[in-house]
Amino acid sequence: MKRDVPKIAYLINQYPKVSHSFIRREIHAIEACGLAVGRYAIRSCRAELVDEADQKEVALTRTVLESGAATLLKSFTKAVFTRPKQVLQALNLAVKFGRRSDRGVLRHLIYLAEACVLNDWFKEDGIEHIHAHFGTNSTTVAMLCTILGGPTYSFTIHGPEEFDAIQALSIVEKVERSSFVATVSSFSKSQLYRWCEQSQWDKIKIIHCGVDRAFFAAATPIPSEPRIVCVGRLCEAKGQLLLIEAIKSIVAAGVPIKLVLVGDGSIRQQLETMIAEGGLQDHVEITGWASNEEVRKQILAARALVLPSFAEGLPVALMEALALHRPVISTYIAGIPELVIPNHSGWLVPSGSIVELTEAIKTAIELPTEVLAQMAQAGAERVARYHDAATEAKKLAALFTGATEQPVTESTLTEAQTSIVSIAQ
Repeated sequence: MKRDVPKIAYLINQYPKVSHSFIRREIHAIEACGLAVGRYAIRSCRAELVDEADQKEVALTRTVLESGAATLLKSFTKAVFTRPKQVLQALNLAVKFGRRSDRGVLRHLIYLAEACVLNDWFKEDGIEHIHAHFGTNSTTVAMLCTILGGPTYSFTIHGPEEFDAIQALSIVEKVERSSFVATVSSFSKSQLYRWCEQSQWDKIKIIHCGVDRAFFAAATPIPSEPRIVCVGRLCEAKGQLLLIEAIKSIVAAGVPIKLVLVGDGSIRQQLETMIAEGGLQDHVEITGWASNEEVRKQILAARALVLPSFAEGLPVALMEALALHRPVISTYIAGIPELVIPNHSGWLVPSGSIVELTEAIKTAIELPTEVLAQMAQAGAERVARYHDAATEAKKLAALFTGATEQPVTESTLTEAQTSIVSIAQ
């Protein structure tokens, strides 16, 4: 008898989210592999959404905290009465993790109640396996679901947040209790090897983030205008503060330049102040959050994309720019050197170096477009080879299928025989 297609739950702290379009792509690619996927989020950020594709995902997503406190209490009480032993095990682990973390025990008790709600939903929806993105609270909740008797779980680690707080986030124990762990680069895989026992290494699989094949279109001419673009959250870790300093130096040298910052975030006001104080209003523009189509247009309108990050996993914005045949400027950190080959598909500079960042930007706006086009072609070929969303989804789908296949054991056969006898009687 042919086995039904397994149904996978994707669990993310906030979904859909402006900066998580790569997760949406991954879900769609997994569905294209023939698996059924349910979307689940802890909290909503629907007010921030600007992309139509994200807005469509809202209707497909069940959000725990939108269900209200009464639902949390009801599901927790039900779990206490129906599976007290498993609730006690989960409670002990929640307290243990809470004491270790910077979020405290109370927050982890809330995670336990969220897991009770989700397990009720998973049972209703026929979920067989949970996959969380990021090793933070979403993976904590997924793990608690499993301990409470729910489906098995896996998760994707991106970094750098998880690696900055390995012990506070109990990453090692989350790995040990999981079916498998996906990670986005060799660098992030090595960081898990650093902390986990060798017996766990076989669980850790590289599954790259990817871009849709729609990005792999024919190359469009690189503009002659001295325009560059930076796509990402406006935050300290992305290095935009340093980028403004570099632009200030270039303008002071009398070199024409226009920088477009696509995104929003906690340091926007600080950036706007720097722009005003430096007299850079004609040279720097902040667009705020943009739809995928608008991001695409902004990248195509630039000679190069720049992302001078201090901390990263492996930025999808770099993949998108290279796939669109635009060279990139970034830093020698985390998984970025696995994607960007210096002076071949772009430029890499030491993180934190204003001097070298400035020189790389000047090079990108002064080189002949023919040279930039050659670099862009090399980058597009590399992304097509290693970061095709459909190809990476096939690898992940195979792992999901393996995680949901239950081996036939003596206890399984005994249960089946008992059921047959009961039916016969």
